[in-house]
Amino acid sequence: MKTKNIALLPGDGIGPEVTDQARKVLEAIGEISKVKFEFKEALIGAAAIDETGDPFPRETEELCLNADAILFGAIGHPKYDNDPSAEVRPEQGLLRMRKQLGLFANIRPVKSYDLLADVSPLKNHVIDQVDLVVFRELTGGIYFGERDKTDNDAFDTCSYSVNEIRRISKLAFKAAKKRRKKVTLVDKANVLATSQLWREVVKEMSGDFPEIELDFMFVDNAAMKIIQTPKSFDVILTENMFGDILSDEASVITGSLGMLPSASVGSKVALYEPIHGSFPEAAGQNIANPIAAILSAGMLLDYSFGMVNERKIIEKAIENALANGDVTADLTDGKALGTAQFGDLIAKAIKENQSIVTS
Repeated sequence: MKTKNIALLPGDGIGPEVTDQARKVLEAIGEISKVKFEFKEALIGAAAIDETGDPFPRETEELCLNADAILFGAIGHPKYDNDPSAEVRPEQGLLRMRKQLGLFANIRPVKSYDLLADVSPLKNHVIDQVDLVVFRELTGGIYFGERDKTDNDAFDTCSYSVNEIRRISKLAFKAAKKRRKKVTLVDKANVLATSQLWREVVKEMSGDFPEIELDFMFVDNAAMKIIQTPKSFDVILTENMFGDILSDEASVITGSLGMLPSASVGSKVALYEPIHGSFPEAAGQNIANPIAAILSAGMLLDYSFGMVNERKIIEKAIENALANGDVTADLTDGKALGTAQFGDLIAKAIKENQSIVTS
């Protein structure tokens, strides 16, 4: 039996609850595929600050570097969220983790579900059969640039190198080859020098992928088009801050942030997480939607371990649950399953359908 080591970083708020459901599902996959998943847990975010004074302790970094993959929950706590001037903050741990683990590309798939069409605030015909993916650069740009603040002024620096742009763009073009063969670069090249560099580099790289259609869109226009005509997008390629904002905006297509998974990949170990935050108001109440965390576990199986079919099994189990009306509170005004109940349901469905495993 093969053994895979997974670093488990539950984090804050609802992070531990949804991550626990993803773990259940991975353990169910392990049972039917004869792969043993070894989980080792570590602190990050507010939980780590409270325990060690550091939002990304050295022990956590070492565990991540020695793992085959990382499953992450969420970070954030009101005592820090309500005090932006705090010198040590949970978000610092997240940014340091991305930088120190070399996680330069964040991949966020956005897919509509027919059975949740009425949950989305958008009209059914707008979101029908939406299937796009955002490739967000994760370790450069304004989030990592030099910054300063005084009583009278402040500045944040946004900078990018050709290499930073090329390495994520290559991933986006390769992904498009397996999809509908279209890449949309989202930038603000009419104003920003960094965006102008992005256009130059991506346009030059497109020559290596002649089968891929490349188009360009200013970020303000893209923000409108994601709501007006989301089906027109296949692969969206963009820089750090734009990608952060646009991928969160795209969550309205599914009707809930609790539906969207993500993968962060780079030169070392890859990390998988739901895109939602820590949602501290719901912590400990068994009402959080674990689907994004479970789908993130599916991406982990696919991207880190090559277990493509097992990812499909997870996705099919979720689709079947939704079809049966088994949903969490954020997706219905009626009867809802709790966080743990939904995780149990998916794990059970996977075990009962083990005969469909082929890999």
